[in-house]
Amino acid sequence: MSDSADMTKADGAYRVLARKYRPRDFSDLIGQEPMVRTLTNAFASGRIAQAWMLTGVRGVGKTTTARILARALNYETDTVNTPSIDLATPGRHCAAIMESRHVDVVEMDAASHTGVDNMRDILEQVRYRPASARYKVYIIDEVHMLSGGAFNAMLKTLEEPPPHVKFIFATTEIRKVPITVLSRCQRFDLRRVEAGVLMKHLGQIAHEEKVAVDHDALAMIARAAEGSVRDSLSILDQAIAHGGGEVTAEAVRSMLGLADRARIIDLFEHLMKGDLPAALAEFRTQYDAGADPAVVLTDLAQFNHLVTRLRFVPEAADDASLNEDERTRGAAMAEALSVRVLSRTWQMLLKGIAEVEASNRPLAAAEMVLIRIAHAADLPTLDEAIRHVEEGAARTSPAPSDGSPARPPAGSPVRDGGGATQTVSSARMSPGSGSGGQTMRLVETAPVPEAKAEVREPEVETGAVPLASLEEIVALADERRDMAFKVMVKRCVRLVSIEPGRLDVNLTDDAPKTLLGDITRKLSEWTGRRWVVSLSRQAGGRTLAEIEHSEHETRLVDARSDPAVAAILERFPGARITDVRIPDAEVEDALPTAPGPDGDDDEEEL
Repeated sequence: MSDSADMTKADGAYRVLARKYRPRDFSDLIGQEPMVRTLTNAFASGRIAQAWMLTGVRGVGKTTTARILARALNYETDTVNTPSIDLATPGRHCAAIMESRHVDVVEMDAASHTGVDNMRDILEQVRYRPASARYKVYIIDEVHMLSGGAFNAMLKTLEEPPPHVKFIFATTEIRKVPITVLSRCQRFDLRRVEAGVLMKHLGQIAHEEKVAVDHDALAMIARAAEGSVRDSLSILDQAIAHGGGEVTAEAVRSMLGLADRARIIDLFEHLMKGDLPAALAEFRTQYDAGADPAVVLTDLAQFNHLVTRLRFVPEAADDASLNEDERTRGAAMAEALSVRVLSRTWQMLLKGIAEVEASNRPLAAAEMVLIRIAHAADLPTLDEAIRHVEEGAARTSPAPSDGSPARPPAGSPVRDGGGATQTVSSARMSPGSGSGGQTMRLVETAPVPEAKAEVREPEVETGAVPLASLEEIVALADERRDMAFKVMVKRCVRLVSIEPGRLDVNLTDDAPKTLLGDITRKLSEWTGRRWVVSLSRQAGGRTLAEIEHSEHETRLVDARSDPAVAAILERFPGARITDVRIPDAEVEDALPTAPGPDGDDDEEEL
């Protein structure tokens, strides 16, 4: 895995693990099998690109891969004189290339050479053939840092480079690289190394270093590295020094300021049960043991994500980086908690982590985040709240006939004697229940004392105007001479239900956004009582405008079928019926009357 020459410098100086165990050929690269397979096939068939773009997060091996690729392009031994992926036997140029001292392999850090002049200096040298190697290779790290002029300067050369020149670019910000450059390169996305693969790699290095290391310690290091091999080796290096040659889970936890995973699960369970005293006590214990508040919340978010993932992908429990508590207790919570509850907790934790990191009092900020999460255990989810509103939760329940105080509907807010708002939750779900809308399933909320529930009917002013239909609302608007409001009600409102003080409607697609508020305000002003106007999911009836249009069309059809009208239309070509009006006398008369002698009494007017 590493050369003896790399173990210790000639002067005896220590060489960090990230450099000591840096891969020297493609067989040493871990987690990048798709890229290695592509390059192997390309070299075997002679389809070698002129430029490569390597992208990925820090520490996944971009610069190392670039050097190995430069070594493969210039591979030469006594028996091999062609580019080759098989680098088992060191070639003439291999050592110099891997140590960044070969004259024909130029490495440049774009972060410190961003200008167009730096790029022109490189391009001036491109036309000269390599001094000793097969190809002149230019490795430009963090290429996204180049200026726009530098990118433009290299475009022509990058598109048609001399046959003896190869370009290898590396970047962590692929979106900042111009598309004109990307289109001229063969792109490889180096992936984050999976935790299980990283743990195995770290275990092998620990064995070579003759260091005893716990499985849980390797799991912590792999999680902390977030897929970066270099970060994991740096943390392992630090852990070896911290533990005096022995790496234990407790030492890594103390070094990184992490909390015990089992205790994180305990804290998560207290929060889901709404047991705030136990949650705060557990958090304070972890803080006193050296855990960072932001790290604790981050670990809670990670476990929340694990529980959510286990709900849909039970096979995720086979991850090598998980311990037994995470597998068993995580799977149990995945069955007991709904996705809506887990999603709500996830959002609160993400917001809380940012608050703690920005606060100058992280302990207090973290405790307030935990208080919010535990308090939310008693609150209904959005589905519950919507359902209660649709079922009329805003209306107060009538008082029982025995004279006992009325209880509010489940899920509605009530105020106790001290002015504090409580929520009466109807969700008493057992673990494993199949219902989706619910409060935290691990919660058993104590019922609100009936004596504290004080519900008052809305006061109605004397002489309030009763309304029982949309027609009466339109008539009231007509009486108040509010023609715009009248037109909006007729065109946009579909009635679902109406009763004194409450109106449930559905609106047409072209209804103004302020229409519900306008209806509430105007009805309250005009009728002398408070109105609750809500938007229903039910379709409702037809609008008054649709009803009037339908009646008008019916009258037109009836008029056309009248023999006298048909004769008139035939006698006058081009004539048409524009409107049909029924005399007011007929409207006022509830009983039909016999036609007069001349037939004019009940005839429709054209």
